[in-house]
Amino acid sequence: MATNTPHEVSHGSHTLADPGYQAFLVLRTVFTVAPILFGLDKFTNWLTDWPDYLAPWIDGILPGTAQQGMYAVGVIEVIAGILVAVAPRIGAWVVAAWLAGIIVNLVTLSGYYDVALRDFGLLAGAVALGLLAAEYGRPLHRPHT
Repeated sequence: MATNTPHEVSHGSHTLADPGYQAFLVLRTVFTVAPILFGLDKFTNWLTDWPDYLAPWIDGILPGTAQQGMYAVGVIEVIAGILVAVAPRIGAWVVAAWLAGIIVNLVTLSGYYDVALRDFGLLAGAVALGLLAAEYGRPLHRPHT
C-alpha cells in the first residue's frame, strides 16, 4: 500500500503521481465534457449544422425532421457525458458504442470519411478509458492522516 502525504489525493493504492491514473483522469474529463458540450450544441447548431451530418437512410427511419433527430442525439450525448462522470466503468463503453454508431453513420454518408477517421480515434480513446476505468474507476478518497 502506498504511503500518501496529507495533501496527496489517493485512489486505493493509486495517487495523482501515478501516470496511469493521470491518463484515466484526462480521458475521463474529455469524455465527460466533450459529449455534454456537443450534445448541448445539437440544440443551437452553433458549431456546425448538425443535421448535415445525418445519413439520409438514418433520417428516413427516424420520426420527425433531421433537426428533431439531432435533439434526441443531443440528449443521448449529454446523458453519456454525465454517465462517464459518475460511472466511468459503464459510461466509457456507452460512449465507445455511441461513437461506433456515429462512424457507421458517417461512413455511409459520402464525403465525411475524414470525420469518421477522427471519430475512430475518439473511439479508441473511449475504449482506453473503459480499460483504465476497470483499474481506476472507483471514487476518490482522501487518506486519513
